[in-house]
Amino acid sequence: MAPSSKGIKGSKRVQVDKDKTIIFVIVAIAAVISVGSLMVSKGLWSQANYLDKVSGKKEVAVKQLEDNKKAVDSLKESYDTFRNQNPNLIGGSPDGQGDREGDNAKLILDSLPSRYDFPALTSSLEQLLFGYKINGITGTDDAIIQQENTTEAVVDIPLSIDVATSYEGFKTLIDNLDKSIRPFHILQLELRGSNTTLQTTVSMKTFYQPEKGLEITEEQVP
Repeated sequence: MAPSSKGIKGSKRVQVDKDKTIIFVIVAIAAVISVGSLMVSKGLWSQANYLDKVSGKKEVAVKQLEDNKKAVDSLKESYDTFRNQNPNLIGGSPDGQGDREGDNAKLILDSLPSRYDFPALTSSLEQLLFGYKINGITGTDDAIIQQENTTEAVVDIPLSIDVATSYEGFKTLIDNLDKSIRPFHILQLELRGSNTTLQTTVSMKTFYQPEKGLEITEEQVP
């Protein structure tokens, strides 16, 4: 018996539905693969871009390091020439032991030390005032606060000296302060007594500059 037209149509419909299902599955799988490929490609591109940035930063750092190494010898030679200059910056001998003698590196450190040290300052003032009757040297000996100071700017050290001298001795004192290796900025003068017995109080300030260390930083590559 020949199959009915209704049976043939039903069979074709089933076959078409199966074909549609297969096509849908194939398209879905292809879409998943395409999306996955795009995500993998994006990840690989991002990683390659990051590695390229890191490589560029490393090249810059290596070049800077090579330039620094080349500059070391030149810097050392310049420093030795400056330190051993004869006469020194203020006309003294680099090998002497007097107030105006010593190599230039020592003079620089004496004129602007890198740390707060009030006892050392007092000692140097006592040498500067040798021959005078010293009634007192006063200031703020707050080493803890000064050591916590992280600024790189010049820091004031206020102080005052009180001496007994004559008028001529007073003029010599001011001249000695002016010619001192370490700079003193006079804020106020107070004179009491006579030409032969002159009580002198000098309010002034000197300075120090905290040392700057070698800073090694880390940079995060985005």
